[in-house]
Amino acid sequence: MTMQGKFIAFEGPEGCGKSTHLPLLADFLRSKGFEVVTTREPGGTQLAEQVREILQSTRQEAPVPAAEVLLFLASRAQHIAKVIRPALERGAWVLTDRFEDSTFAYQGAGRGFPSEQLRLLNRFATEGITPDLVLVLDIDRVRGRSRLAERQNATATESDRFESETEQFHERLRQCFLSLASADSSRYAVIDTAPPTDEVQCSIRREVEQRLLKDLKA
Repeated sequence: MTMQGKFIAFEGPEGCGKSTHLPLLADFLRSKGFEVVTTREPGGTQLAEQVREILQSTRQEAPVPAAEVLLFLASRAQHIAKVIRPALERGAWVLTDRFEDSTFAYQGAGRGFPSEQLRLLNRFATEGITPDLVLVLDIDRVRGRSRLAERQNATATESDRFESETEQFHERLRQCFLSLASADSSRYAVIDTAPPTDEVQCSIRREVEQRLLKDLKA
């Protein structure tokens, strides 16, 4: 019988280091002998990547807030059906750059949608699949903005529609992620990403080992 895989979501404000630390954790888990699937939201499938372009673009018609919510959840439903559920069922570990908590932060705290309404819609989209562990990578707004600017300069990219939001918007997101983590410490771990990369990665691996690996034979 194939062992059910594990599902880890990386969350946090812009510039928190998800794109750096997710692949490092993936390499660590592969060194332990696990199959690892890395993915992102919105995205992860051909259709969901097309939705990502619609949601992030600053060069075409912006979706109204209600349409924004529904586009994110449509993308998530496709992501679950085509990538996440099949991987978990065959015993793989799934690491995703953002998942449901980004909806509660961006569309809830950011846009002002009622959390219960969002949770109901999200349950419909995910069919009850939720991460075994949520790693909230935390960074203060000044440092996060600085990192984001450095990344954009290095890759010659511009801010997308969400990155271009106000400082107040982004501070609400950060506080929402911290609040979600505080309400469920058994499933969330907050990681300060201000220290050097190797120190942060050690903290991440320690959380994964203590919470998910201790009862498994790698």
